[in-house]
Amino acid sequence: MRILKYLFLLSLLAIFATTVYIATLKGDFEVERSIVVKSPRTTVFNYVNDFRNWETFGSWKKEDPSMTFDYPKNTVGKGGSYSWSGNDGEGGMKTTAVVTNQIIRQKMDYNGTEGIVNWKFKDTIGGTKVSWHVKGIMSFRFKVNSIFSGGAARVFGAMYEKSLANLGKTIDYEMRTYKIKVNGATKKTGTFYLNQTITSKISNVSNNLRILIPRMIHFFAKNKLVMSGKPFVIYHTYDLANGITRLSVCIPVKEEIHIQGGSDMSSGLLLPFSSVKTTLSGDYSHSKEALDETIEYIEKNNLSQNTDVPRIEVYTKNMVQVANPSQWITEIYVPIKAAAVVTSTPKPNSATIVNTAPAATPVPAVEKEIP
Repeated sequence: MRILKYLFLLSLLAIFATTVYIATLKGDFEVERSIVVKSPRTTVFNYVNDFRNWETFGSWKKEDPSMTFDYPKNTVGKGGSYSWSGNDGEGGMKTTAVVTNQIIRQKMDYNGTEGIVNWKFKDTIGGTKVSWHVKGIMSFRFKVNSIFSGGAARVFGAMYEKSLANLGKTIDYEMRTYKIKVNGATKKTGTFYLNQTITSKISNVSNNLRILIPRMIHFFAKNKLVMSGKPFVIYHTYDLANGITRLSVCIPVKEEIHIQGGSDMSSGLLLPFSSVKTTLSGDYSHSKEALDETIEYIEKNNLSQNTDVPRIEVYTKNMVQVANPSQWITEIYVPIKAAAVVTSTPKPNSATIVNTAPAATPVPAVEKEIP
């Protein structure tokens, strides 16, 4: 019995000594890894800048298939965030600053381990050099794990190396895998809708849609509104000479809804019109190519484009439903001059939203220095 007592005391002393040793270990860590991705800098930047894409290239999901992710209304650019939960705990990240196509700065919290994360994107031979850097302080739990895993540098280093390798492969596949099909002349039905209107650089449209579509869907969920179809965009103006477009991101509703003052949302009515429909399967970056093929079809078939009616894009499968851009489906409707449309117009049966919160309109990204 005395021997067992001594062994028990020794065990307690060993545990205490180990705890003290771990607690007094230096908690600072700093890790950086880089890779050259064979894609344009803008493409790589936009992909990393949206947390919804991290699930597709992060190594942590493959190592822990049970991991779940939570995405708020904004996952893109400054203020964007996401969180996760898995067998090894939970954590979250938030983007704190952005210099378009150059730098992304983020704040990380993983089981109490806090860090500042920096991404840098530079043009180089063969594509884009991507550098992923983190500097922070380990929590006690992370210190324990790192001791048995070779240290923080090895833990983060291995994770970053695998994820960056996945990033290159994922972007190459997701951006290059697409299909365009011109379906032909059709009648686009009308609908009531709620919308948010912005003016954007044409080059920034894809990025702004990544912000506005989830935000509109979140607005509907928050106000317990029912969508009567898929999100769509109305292009009111499309100035190729100056590279500027004015567009509205819309959600269809069954009946007219009046928006009270103080909200950036508004309501509208899309009238039915004759059009040529084209289906794009893949990332939005191929929209221009799909539009060009549609215009070519109109000219070859001696049809006349109706410039008095705005072009419509319907996002039948979008980033809220699936993370992989190669699986997105967009329907493009280019108006044409034809006989009067016989499709019926929705009957005005109105409802009113009370106390709706304003939804901030994203400003097209402007490059600026990070302090």
